[in-house]
Amino acid sequence: MTTYEAEAPVVIRDPSEAPAARIGRFVTKLPMQIFLLCVGVLWLIPALGLFLTSLLSPTDYAVEGWWKVIAHPHLATWANYGEVWNHTDIPHSLLLTAEIAVGGTLLPIVIAASAGYAFAWIDFPGRDWLFVIVIALLVVPLQMALIPMFRLYNTLGIYDTVIGLILFHTAFGLPFAIFLLRNFFIGIPRDILESARIDGASEIRIFLRLILPLGLPAIASLAIFQFLWTWNDLLVALTMAQSKQPITVAIFSQLRQFGSNIDIIAPASFMSLVIPLGVFFAFQRYFVQGLLAGSVK
Repeated sequence: MTTYEAEAPVVIRDPSEAPAARIGRFVTKLPMQIFLLCVGVLWLIPALGLFLTSLLSPTDYAVEGWWKVIAHPHLATWANYGEVWNHTDIPHSLLLTAEIAVGGTLLPIVIAASAGYAFAWIDFPGRDWLFVIVIALLVVPLQMALIPMFRLYNTLGIYDTVIGLILFHTAFGLPFAIFLLRNFFIGIPRDILESARIDGASEIRIFLRLILPLGLPAIASLAIFQFLWTWNDLLVALTMAQSKQPITVAIFSQLRQFGSNIDIIAPASFMSLVIPLGVFFAFQRYFVQGLLAGSVK
């Protein structure tokens, strides 16, 4: 009887995994990586400078620059944050801004997602013309609506209210939100929707179980845009609110009132900066996908 010994499998190495190939790729990408690193450092310097400034006492700030804290850490103090948190209206303004920003982000996303699905996959009379109107609303400047909306809010009794600010941000955020989500939804393969309809799924079920999960990158990207715009708004808050002061108006009022109280302005500004940065970094992996929504078929 003849016996056969199993031969060892022949391993064919990928040329791209060779050490020389890896070194070549690293050298090729090195200039771009250095450039991006420099851009990242330059982008972080203002935030770092603001944070270090918020740790300086007014006397040290008048004499030393914020970069001196790096060489002399003993100059740093948290007393400014304690003063801002315990003896100013900044914490209340932060909470109020969070309410406006969350409401002004969730409401337009819900409405825009529904409208985007309708414009993308539901046939109804005048659909294309309505979408053209939505596109046209993108070019309407915010400033031209301030006085008419001010009069309307006075008539309706919602001037200087949180719901009034949320509705204003929703109204001006909807055109871009509908445009973005419609372009993303229309890129979803039709076969998936047709299969769901054949299985008896209603339009609401398709929207909730298919469209929203598949559209998460665009929705997350839209949430970043809308939250940042609402959180950092100053013009609308100055016009549509008086006693309800978001953080931008509170900081502006401190600057206008005292002029040089950097020990309050710097900590308040940094606290206002941290939250939008946290939101951006939390959703950054969806950001590029959302920006490219509908650009590739």
